[in-house]
Amino acid sequence: MHTQKRILAIHAHPDDVEFQCAGALALLLKSGHAVTIATMTPGDCGSAEHDCEAIAAIRRAEAKAAADLIGAEYLCLEFRDLAIFNDDESRRRVTEAVRRIRPDVILTAPPVDYLCDHEMTSLLVRDACFAAGCPNYATRQWEPAKAIDYIPHLYFVDSLEGIDRDGRPLPVAFHVDVTDVFETKREMLACHASQREWLLRQHGIDEYLESQKRWGEVRGKEIGVDKAEGFRQYLGHPYPHDNLLLDLLGQDGKGGKTVRLS
Repeated sequence: MHTQKRILAIHAHPDDVEFQCAGALALLLKSGHAVTIATMTPGDCGSAEHDCEAIAAIRRAEAKAAADLIGAEYLCLEFRDLAIFNDDESRRRVTEAVRRIRPDVILTAPPVDYLCDHEMTSLLVRDACFAAGCPNYATRQWEPAKAIDYIPHLYFVDSLEGIDRDGRPLPVAFHVDVTDVFETKREMLACHASQREWLLRQHGIDEYLESQKRWGEVRGKEIGVDKAEGFRQYLGHPYPHDNLLLDLLGQDGKGGKTVRLS
């Protein structure tokens, strides 16, 4: 068995992680690893009824409730919706978060997706993984954390419905079978009631949870299981190339099991 590893799942908004990688996180926690779920923003533009501060408070609480379901920690970096930019100040803020959490594995937004916040999150996290190990890169935060001495294993989750901005398919490199924990993943997404209720009002159906189920089935069918999540590992120099995520999960990325390395 592996010694306990630290996992950071960081995406743009509350509910993004629950859609795209909560199944893998639930499996990792069941295997004894420590998980932090982070959002760049508190979802402050995610309402037509509440003002920014009110909906942000609601959505922070929903995100924490979802994390609590599986025993994960929750953190918000307090950027604002549609105001995440790939600039120096933002990179230092994300780097500080990586140094404080000191993760072995990071799951983050894909480089290409339907929304600018997702794409900027991907860029910032990618570069923060590198910058976190540079002692001379000062984050300018209050009581800053020390630089780490490694580059975390970095993975991109699926884009929404697996397509780019022009509707073209974005293939994933491997899958994680989440069939056994899909109901937990569903319960985590259901914690985000403010978003679910908005879609119920607008569409008259529980589209929020149904879309999660449909996409899990699409990725599952690709490897012959009921439900799956898709991932791509970032393999740029000098990021790690061994697939630690699959190793920790004891899966081969194709629907089969493997023996975990000691």
